[in-house]
Amino acid sequence: MNTLPVNWLTEGLLDFEYKKYMLLAYLQTAKAEFGKQRLYPVFSDLIMHYRNMLQVKEHKKLVYEQFPKRISRADFEKLELVYEKIIEDDEAMKQIEEIILYASPLFDNAIEEGKELYDFIERHLEISTVGITPMYHNEGYLFLETFPGKETMIYMYRITVFRNTYEKYRGIHMQHLQTIRRGLTLTHENLKVQLVRERQELPNPATFVAVSKVPCPLEHALLPIAKRSLVKYVAGLAA
Repeated sequence: MNTLPVNWLTEGLLDFEYKKYMLLAYLQTAKAEFGKQRLYPVFSDLIMHYRNMLQVKEHKKLVYEQFPKRISRADFEKLELVYEKIIEDDEAMKQIEEIILYASPLFDNAIEEGKELYDFIERHLEISTVGITPMYHNEGYLFLETFPGKETMIYMYRITVFRNTYEKYRGIHMQHLQTIRRGLTLTHENLKVQLVRERQELPNPATFVAVSKVPCPLEHALLPIAKRSLVKYVAGLAA
């Protein structure tokens, strides 16, 4: 996939036509990914680049947490130093502002297309509980079924809650245990009972099933959306 460097605004020539070529090539690749129903990692990258661009425009400090995990703290600090020098250079800043003015509506359109695809897949993902749900929901099992539902992927999940100064966040870790073909006799309830017998670490687990009603790639769309949807579903149960 044709990616856009984290520091594309300042990397290489500060030339409008050069940056325009880089950006259009990247957005063309991003839209091609969306056409294949592949949301990740391109959707999160688009949002990161857009936020980064707005921060530079407003002369604000870059925020490390908004960058993808592949960038290290040391690399980020070098990038921040580069941007600080650029912002202090009026002539360079004029070039960057021209690029940002051109790029902003293009990013808006690409992000909106990604959001529409995300919402479409999320709307067609049905989550429900399996059996009796215990009071503790932050750890348990998720049965994930693609379309058409020939296989059931079994995951163990753990939701963690952490806070910063302003907000509370929920993160989720999922471990794939196995993938099975369910017959008519193996219901979700039977599968849950079987898991409890085989795995003693969760004697009374919260268990959910997420079923996709539309075809989409597992790793690049369904699984990331299922994770987020499960976090929201569990948060709703706890409210």
